[in-house]
Amino acid sequence: MVLLNLGLMAGWFGPIQVLLAQQAADVAAAEPGGMSKEALLAVVLFSGAAVSLVANPVWGAFSDRTRSRLGRRVPWILGGVVLGAASLLLLSMADSGLWMVVAWSLVQLSLNAAWAGGVAAVPDQVPVPRRGLIGGLIAIAGTVGVLLGIKIAEVTGSIAQGYVAIAVVMLLLSVPYLLGSRDIPLPPDHELAPMDWKRLVRSFWVSPREHPDFAWAWLTRFLVNLGNWIALNYLYYFLTDGLGFGDDDATARLGVLVLIYGGCTVATTVVVGHWSDRVGRRKVFVIWSGALIGASSLVLGLWQAWPGALLAAAVLGAGFGVYQAVDFALITQVLPGAGDRAKDLGVINIASALPQVLAPAIAGLLLVAVRELGGSVATQGESWSLGYGVVYVVGFAFCVLGSVFVTRIRSVA
Repeated sequence: MVLLNLGLMAGWFGPIQVLLAQQAADVAAAEPGGMSKEALLAVVLFSGAAVSLVANPVWGAFSDRTRSRLGRRVPWILGGVVLGAASLLLLSMADSGLWMVVAWSLVQLSLNAAWAGGVAAVPDQVPVPRRGLIGGLIAIAGTVGVLLGIKIAEVTGSIAQGYVAIAVVMLLLSVPYLLGSRDIPLPPDHELAPMDWKRLVRSFWVSPREHPDFAWAWLTRFLVNLGNWIALNYLYYFLTDGLGFGDDDATARLGVLVLIYGGCTVATTVVVGHWSDRVGRRKVFVIWSGALIGASSLVLGLWQAWPGALLAAAVLGAGFGVYQAVDFALITQVLPGAGDRAKDLGVINIASALPQVLAPAIAGLLLVAVRELGGSVATQGESWSLGYGVVYVVGFAFCVLGSVFVTRIRSVA
């Protein structure tokens, strides 16, 4: 499971953090009079996240209903990583904004099938008192996967080679899980209702009245992720336009930031996840980790210098690692029922995917608005600095609000 998540995160975040931004800059430069690189990147990220928003719960619902000798989850993981790798190869050849949108949407469509099956395997097989530890291990895999994807993008020498290398690595890292998984198949006597598309669509609505803790968990994850993604989506451009680093220098420095982030995540996530298991408490860890994530955005907004970015990376790593481990364990304890775990986790994943749709638009609009409003009274550099300050303060506010709402969850300590 750790290796599988390592590969999937490399497949997602190598493009998101580096390759898509570089590719958007090249495509925008080759299309005079078209969209700016910031606008094109926002459209590409928005389109892919919109696909993810729908794909994850749909694939999860199909996974819950799958009868196979391989189990319920493995067929979707296999199909997802193979088609995801093929889509990354297609993305490597995209030379227009339209093809970037199409190819990245296919990547999201495919990898969400693998993600939906893999995440559901945890509540399928891991008892509640061990989920903080396992969530921590998966969080480490996600963190190292982000670093791996960025490092591959940094050292391969070209955008196309970066995509190809990430696709190969993702396939190789999925093999141990596909061959060694103890996936649990549906019992032969388990009755499945006939597929009804209307009923399937209705099932994606989980009543807050009937399942209030599930609803609060969804809202808190949405707000924290929205604040986090507002801060992260334009980090590459923050280094180039905000701090003035050249493209190659910005890529290298982004790798340094992710390395610091990853080290802090690894140092805290398993320890705190296991600590959460031992004391039987989740909320206090989720509240304070969400506040730390917000604090990292505040540091970026108020201290716009390379030392500030280094400090923000350390704070974000400590906060987000703990949040991923313990919040995941908390969520598995508020799922409405065991029979629809993958679908319900897919609904929860909307709280992670929807911010990816909204964050580029919010951050892009804030940057453009501040640049336009401040253009007459400030230099271009000062306008960018003020714009990023506003973006990161807004991200901080969302994270803090999400942390406060965790207190409304009643069934989990």
